[in-house]
Amino acid sequence: MDLLLAPPTAAGPVRLGRPYEEALTAVRPWGEPRIAGPTARRARRLMGDFGGVGYTVFFDAEDHATAVELWWPGESRLSTARVLLEGHEVFTTPADTVLAELRGRGWSVDAEDPENVVVPGVSLGFTRRTSQEVPRDGQGLPVSFTSVLVAGEGYYDFRCAQ
Repeated sequence: MDLLLAPPTAAGPVRLGRPYEEALTAVRPWGEPRIAGPTARRARRLMGDFGGVGYTVFFDAEDHATAVELWWPGESRLSTARVLLEGHEVFTTPADTVLAELRGRGWSVDAEDPENVVVPGVSLGFTRRTSQEVPRDGQGLPVSFTSVLVAGEGYYDFRCAQ
């Protein structure tokens, strides 16, 4: 199973900006999601698993999908899903290869914090944090990303204003 990332408009079948009910319908084929919120501090979220890859769909106060975050299955866990961005599997391709491809497309990559890399113009965010035993590069960072967030336009604009 492939989950294609299309920033800043979609992550797999979840279209950003669409109402809650549409997002719920989109993720139901993966299994019934857990629903969290809304609470006084946070809007509603859908959480679940797609072939071993964890996901959260975030919503704004008006109940429209604003972002989808996906997580690597974890050490020694098998996944039947691949998360693809520009033809690269996000959780198995070396992070440096993914970032070089994004830069090659002319996208600005903010890697000032190498554990939390963002691509502001297309609203992509990557993390390389884990306490698990994984291959690491010369800086001690996991070789591949451990999560990716796809959000609507402008989500990471605050990183450009620095």
